[in-house]
Amino acid sequence: MSRISGIELTPVAFADPPLLNVSGVHQPFALRTIVQVWTDDGNHGLGETYCDETVLARLTAVAAALPGLDTFDLHGLRSRVADVLRAERGAQVGGMLNLQDPIDVVLSPFEVALLDLQGKEVGRPVTALLGGAVRDSVPFSAYLFYKWAGHPGAAEDSWGEALDPAGIVAQARSMIDQYGFTAIKLKGGVFPPEQEIEAVRALAEAFPEHKLRIDPNCAWTVDTSVAVAKALTGVIEYLEDPTPGIDGMAAVAAQTDIPLATNMCVIAFAHLKPSVLADAVQVVLSDHHYWGGLRRSQLLAGICDTFGMGLSMHSNSHLGISLAAMTQLAAATPNLTYACDTHYPWKTEDLIKPGALAFADGSVRVPTGPGLGIELDTDALGRLHEQYLACGIRRRDDTAYRRTIEPGFSPNGSRW
Repeated sequence: MSRISGIELTPVAFADPPLLNVSGVHQPFALRTIVQVWTDDGNHGLGETYCDETVLARLTAVAAALPGLDTFDLHGLRSRVADVLRAERGAQVGGMLNLQDPIDVVLSPFEVALLDLQGKEVGRPVTALLGGAVRDSVPFSAYLFYKWAGHPGAAEDSWGEALDPAGIVAQARSMIDQYGFTAIKLKGGVFPPEQEIEAVRALAEAFPEHKLRIDPNCAWTVDTSVAVAKALTGVIEYLEDPTPGIDGMAAVAAQTDIPLATNMCVIAFAHLKPSVLADAVQVVLSDHHYWGGLRRSQLLAGICDTFGMGLSMHSNSHLGISLAAMTQLAAATPNLTYACDTHYPWKTEDLIKPGALAFADGSVRVPTGPGLGIELDTDALGRLHEQYLACGIRRRDDTAYRRTIEPGFSPNGSRW
């Protein structure tokens, strides 16, 4: 039996393109915290999560309370996290979402690291600890964004500009040529809905065999959402977060046969009951980073299965440790049958050694090595930490960054 002997938290920054959304535009660097949990027998496990001042402070406080914990004692982990955060309220994640209770957010990277350690101790992949893999590879979707050619004052990036349907189709073609995706998601809420409908129809014409989705991050009113759903009936497989709130989603759902998906109005277990009673959501986008880790995400999957709700997976800007955890979880979740979201193709830097994770035909083959099946590149970790120290960004704020370029920009939801 091994016990936690120490924890190392490393904030890192990695280059991010100018991807547009309802809140503004991605900053030049995205932030993550890398969690390394060490045991008294010299092993270590990996986790990855958000990175702002509040998250780092909470992670640091919890890390100080974990030495001595049995690496298999996940209930004990939750108890210690809860004890440390007993007086804490609120958790802002991903730049848009606000949770009332921070416990699940803070717990998640430590739980992933302990599962990584457990797998290494017994010589099995994390999927085996989650009940076994039901698929050898996990499908992901091409995650498209309207974007500028480059950050203001910087050179054009390799993806170039995408501000109209032709640009979006070109972006999709490049991403599909590189990664083989068979599903496509467009981040909307940037332009008036008529223009975004045109872009989705252009994607359908260019890629008639691909499954399509659009996510405007609650940029539309109920009436506009219904009109968009009518225009895209038979074109998209689901419509994600067209309008704010469970009541708003329920009003839209009552007027369309297109499934509605969410990672904005159902982001905690307390939201499931009102959502089910209102029939507001037909597909939940899970995310272990704020649902409390991999096992809590499996609990979510079971609830979705019970109530006949579909299951997909949400993504925020992330690195390879998160991708490995997402892949292990999706492989061990039978009813996660929609292709998962991932920002991974947008990154140009990582801190895991190459070879463990690769896209083929739009899917990532599940690592079968012990634990997460990945290995940390400590030199790369050091470089990305130095980049964090130098970049000056300490919190994601798409709105503030866009206002440095367009002072009058407004991120208001339901703007159309």
